[in-house]
Amino acid sequence: MLSQETLHELSEELVRAGYDVRRDFPLGPLTTYAVGGKATLAVVVADLSVSTDLARVLAKFPSLPIAIVGRGSNTLVSDEGFSGVAIVVSSAPRDAELIIDGDIVTAFGSMTMPILARRSVGAGRAGLEWCVGIPGSVGGAVRMNAGGHGAEMSDSLVSARIVSLRSGVSTDVNVADLGLHFRGSALSAHHLVVSARFVTSPTSVEQGTHVIDDVVRWRRDHQPGGRNAGSVFVNPAPGEGSAGALIDALGLRGHRCGGAMVSEKHANFIQADASATALDIMNVMSEVQLRVQEAHRVTLRSEVCLLGFAPEIVERFADPTHHDTQKVQAREHLGKLLGESQ
Repeated sequence: MLSQETLHELSEELVRAGYDVRRDFPLGPLTTYAVGGKATLAVVVADLSVSTDLARVLAKFPSLPIAIVGRGSNTLVSDEGFSGVAIVVSSAPRDAELIIDGDIVTAFGSMTMPILARRSVGAGRAGLEWCVGIPGSVGGAVRMNAGGHGAEMSDSLVSARIVSLRSGVSTDVNVADLGLHFRGSALSAHHLVVSARFVTSPTSVEQGTHVIDDVVRWRRDHQPGGRNAGSVFVNPAPGEGSAGALIDALGLRGHRCGGAMVSEKHANFIQADASATALDIMNVMSEVQLRVQEAHRVTLRSEVCLLGFAPEIVERFADPTHHDTQKVQAREHLGKLLGESQ
């Protein structure tokens, strides 16, 4: 928890540096669930090119709890809010621009994935059409190694420019050093993705648009709209079935807790209505996890970032392989590249 002394000192430094600093900032409305409380302190960043300067200020406070919030499409904020500093990434006009250099497409981290898909196709580049179905930002998609329709970020990502909000170091990191794995990476909450470079291939605008239209049509037919955060649970290990199928087998579509319910359209989605709270959504997640564990002996893990919840709740839904040697080494290696350890 931030002490008042630390809060005052940090706020003063950030204001002197020219940043848009806000106390008791509502985070919930920034997420696609539209539930949850406030951040103790928020820094609204509209230009990621200044993120290195921001990182140098934050690096003076190494014990600060930090969260980066972009499109909020994969985040559930607790009703109590987040006792820390939220870096709220908003979009500047230039963030919707792509840089095309031969087969390489470069996008800012704050660009939305649908815009990345459509702009790359508009430039005659193929390989990123599937991104139209991902509602989040490029930065969040890199962190989560987002995927869909038989593709994921690691298939085309070449490198990403990363800023460490712990060390103040900014550098280009090759994809091999990002530790990408199924719906995750070596990136931590204090790593800001400024931009990402992707390898693409030539296409016609007509062909690329056709692929995009197919993706949009499939998503519309098979996945719900409204207030949700996409797939809630990570698919279990191969051979154990998909998360949606395991939930479906228990007849849990429509299962409700308060203002939240398992989607009638897709069992791995949780819908929130206008009366929902973060606790309602968490209660649905907990009941589904328990029922699947009892029936299938499979523990479902959250694909959604849980922000501001008690450590024991976060741990209950965390990836059990997070502490595997290979993943620990990947995080340590990335930390060294970003000047976080000697």
